[in-house]
Amino acid sequence: MTSGNICDKWKAMRAYAALLLVVVLCSLCVGPARSAEPGPAAARVLLEAENFDEVGGWVVDQQFMDQMGSPYLLAHGLGEPVRDAVTLANFPSAGTYRVWVRTRDWVAPWQAPGAPGRFQVLVNGRPLATAFGTEGAAWHWQDGGMLEVPAQAKVALHDLTGFEGRCDALLFCKDAQFQPPNERGALELFRRAALGLPEEPEPGGRYDLVVVGGGIAGTCAALSAARLGLTVALVQDRPVLGGNGSSEVRVWPEGKIHQALYPHVGDVVAELVPEKGTGNAKAGNLYADDRKLAVVQAEPRITLLLEQRVNRVEARDGRVRAVTCQHIRTARRLRLEGRWFADCTGDGAVGFLAGADHEVTRVQHMGASNLWNVRDTGAAAPFPACLCNDTEPGDTSVVESNQPVPFPRCPWAVVLRDKDFPGRRQSAAQWSKPGLSSLGAWFWESGFDRDPIDEVERVRDLNLRAMYGAWDTLKNIDGLYPNHKLAWAAYIAGKRESRRLLGDVILTADDFRQGRRFPDGCFPCTWGIDLHTPAPQYQPGHAGEEFIARATTGRGYTYQGPYWVPYRCLYSRNIGNLFMAGRDISVTHEALGPVRVMRTCGMMGEIVGMAAALCKQYDCLPRDIYTRHLDALKELLMRGAGRQQP
Repeated sequence: MTSGNICDKWKAMRAYAALLLVVVLCSLCVGPARSAEPGPAAARVLLEAENFDEVGGWVVDQQFMDQMGSPYLLAHGLGEPVRDAVTLANFPSAGTYRVWVRTRDWVAPWQAPGAPGRFQVLVNGRPLATAFGTEGAAWHWQDGGMLEVPAQAKVALHDLTGFEGRCDALLFCKDAQFQPPNERGALELFRRAALGLPEEPEPGGRYDLVVVGGGIAGTCAALSAARLGLTVALVQDRPVLGGNGSSEVRVWPEGKIHQALYPHVGDVVAELVPEKGTGNAKAGNLYADDRKLAVVQAEPRITLLLEQRVNRVEARDGRVRAVTCQHIRTARRLRLEGRWFADCTGDGAVGFLAGADHEVTRVQHMGASNLWNVRDTGAAAPFPACLCNDTEPGDTSVVESNQPVPFPRCPWAVVLRDKDFPGRRQSAAQWSKPGLSSLGAWFWESGFDRDPIDEVERVRDLNLRAMYGAWDTLKNIDGLYPNHKLAWAAYIAGKRESRRLLGDVILTADDFRQGRRFPDGCFPCTWGIDLHTPAPQYQPGHAGEEFIARATTGRGYTYQGPYWVPYRCLYSRNIGNLFMAGRDISVTHEALGPVRVMRTCGMMGEIVGMAAALCKQYDCLPRDIYTRHLDALKELLMRGAGRQQP
């Protein structure tokens, strides 16, 4: 054993000993929430906001739980306060408790004034004296002071603004001197002990293939594998399938399917995605969430695990043995065993946790968008009070009506009173027209130089600050669109780039430009070398905080028919039983441009499902499909894995 290995082992032993100490301390001082037990354990009641009995108009946001420790509730009201989230809390006894609320002032990283995420905590209808979400750039426990409570009380989160207030958890504590932990590891142990959750995850079954990530790529991988005889677990951390192509994000899937050479590659994609596109940020029903769910639920070999986020991977001897997923509302954990695994997370999360070789472009990578749209309240169609169930949000026409809609001033938003942006003063971004059609489109994108994993909450929040700043400017400074209002905005970030897992081939943009052919070409690319960078005309005054992008599609490269990407980009080069499909496959930053669109990612998933079926048939690993069974894969590519549409 090398000295480096000895050092690593010693560090691991010390860390494990420290972890055991925290467990022991937590077991001595923290007991299950909502239960009465003797001693100090009964003196604390932890209420996780995402597990409230009714979330009201708040939404569960799980995107950043790996960084801040937990999902949380978000008051995503577009400037209109959302309905209260409510739960019934049982206390061990009536008495005086100190209240702690885990939250943050989400605009504090920019030192912006106003604390727009303000909310109150109501106990039996009476507000605490403290307003929360008013301090601190980081997640922390904000002190709510002392409070008299009965043995049972209705606890509510009361939004004051509709501007992205956020609450992780509430702690009621009889010991006025006790302060809950903030450090990531200690906080996780504190939560599990306080909620009475088991130390180890519950068994969730053993499968031929475990697919992590329920976007278009992961859903296609699960379907094709199941139809070819494998037992499959499909794990998705949202309540809907489709990822960026769902009603939550509303990016329209692009890329051509059913291309010559293997015309049946894309059959599964066609079952999930309507044939004719309608564009981005349109009405939610157009993205066919129910259709995707129905297709998956019709497959008896698929175990679908929605609202479950994988955050632990067991790997040994260069193979993944199991993954652990955590329910985003209850925090209960399941351990899933498998023979083969597919990382379709987009972020390469499974591969990263397993120790897979990977790359990340740190600066000038493609950012994330949070699409949005506006609507004329005088239009004939009914318009809802809140953003969730919009009717025709693509209607941005200006009509005469008697329904003026004011919008609050947003001093904490991106300041645009003297700046140009798409949609203002005839300013149009790339491939857009002047006016309302330029608002909230794909080019409202940020995070080009931010860490695409650890800083993604800040990236999403900058997108929201830009949206609110633009609408405040148009409504309150320019005096335009008096009858329009913000109709819908994605709070789930539509990511384009983060980690890329490395396979036996790392595809480059020059491979596209030079038309390099591979013997294992298996799915077609028809999208340009489309990379996004900050648009120069909108950069002044926003250095490092750019929020408008330009694309490089079509520059210096023209397709001579589809480009067929090699199968060897779809499995890890050092984790033997790990596939990948989606935007985390084995390509360079430049080559990600043409492969990342969703119909293309869906075809990757189809191939992964086929290859996994062959792995079972021949009792082999993904690499062996190329080295020993490539003809068998090509035969499956000719047949496809689709079902005839009714």
